[in-house]
Amino acid sequence: MTASTLEAAPAVEPPAATRPFSAFEWMIAFRYLRARRAQGSVSVIAGFSFAGIVLGVMALIVVMSVMNGFHHDLMEKMIGLNGHIFLQGVETPLTDYDAVTGRVAKVPGVALAAPLVEGQAFATSPYNSGPALVRGIREADLKRLPGIEGHVTQGTLDGFDGGQGVAVGARLAEHLSLRVGDKITLIAPRGAQTPFGVTPRVKSYVVAAIFQIGMATFDNTFVFMPLAEAQAYFNLDGQANVIEVYLDDPDRIDAMRDRIAAAEQRPMIDTDWRQLNKSFFDVLTVEANVMFAILTLIVLVAALNIVSGLIMLVQDKARAIAVLRTMGATRGAIMRIFLITGATIGFVGTACGLVLGLIVAENVEPIRKGLSWLTGRNLFPAEFYYLSQLPSRVDARDVIAVAALALVLSLAATIYPSWRAARLDPVEALRYE
Repeated sequence: MTASTLEAAPAVEPPAATRPFSAFEWMIAFRYLRARRAQGSVSVIAGFSFAGIVLGVMALIVVMSVMNGFHHDLMEKMIGLNGHIFLQGVETPLTDYDAVTGRVAKVPGVALAAPLVEGQAFATSPYNSGPALVRGIREADLKRLPGIEGHVTQGTLDGFDGGQGVAVGARLAEHLSLRVGDKITLIAPRGAQTPFGVTPRVKSYVVAAIFQIGMATFDNTFVFMPLAEAQAYFNLDGQANVIEVYLDDPDRIDAMRDRIAAAEQRPMIDTDWRQLNKSFFDVLTVEANVMFAILTLIVLVAALNIVSGLIMLVQDKARAIAVLRTMGATRGAIMRIFLITGATIGFVGTACGLVLGLIVAENVEPIRKGLSWLTGRNLFPAEFYYLSQLPSRVDARDVIAVAALALVLSLAATIYPSWRAARLDPVEALRYE
């Protein structure tokens, strides 16, 4: 062969590298996911990784939804019945409550200002007895209370100020075996003053209405009676214990405080729902954060299973990786193949966990009832958890955070095994073949 012939011969070009995440890389990755009989251990580890991610994501969504439901329902019911800001008179008794209430009610942003008389009593009936919290309130204010409006299950509040009777919580009425029209006897420790001391005050009232708020603490203790009657019953003629203020936006308390204080025009102590319930809601927040951290460990363990499964897969596919390298596959292509293999487990597991978690979160109460029926036990006693049913409230931000956490952990778990596969020396892998 002459020199001119050699010069004319075309140069042999190295094989072109495949595009990143090309169809070829996806095809190889999916082939590795379908483990054969000889790769049973790899398949089992991949299955456990997938199940772990599904369960972890589902558990996180369900638990966070239940915790959000607890926080929302408790806040709604506690604030809805107890008010947002509480005004108590100092230096002199609150005998001018009508004037103060009228001024405060005109402040922009105030939905309702209601004077109350409140006191402890002992409620009895011919069948049972129990403690009660008696609140004296005007009919117009009682009908506008967010916790009472629309929650009267028996009887009516019409004519309440005219001495028609009292309104009793549903659980207290059930405990005392009372219905509308029956009589409830209230015993207050501080009654009339006699030469022999203070005698308890005992008086019977007709049950005019029964309400059910859905919070066991309130339904089990509250008794509402007309304001004038409560003043006479507790020896507070012409006085009120407190003025409860309800705002259009409970979160704007700091902005409303100065306006309300200016409208009072007399010495008063102002407290709000955050001060009264701060410890309670702080505990709920801490519990939610701790549960999130604990359940994240499930996803973390599943991600570690992805690491071990991919490392075993790399060892099992060492000869195949070497062949691919000799055929022109770059280290980047090999790394991407195993990234796709591991990430697929994480992505599909996260998607399945999200779907199952949302389904369970939306049906927590029926599931709880079913489990209670199967086990024959009350799995959510209202007297311990304050609410009459298990609440659930899905928050899109929590769902996004859980999905992002699972995906990040799954992707991070694939980096080291993929890097190890890309660093495999084809000569060493095929030395003894």
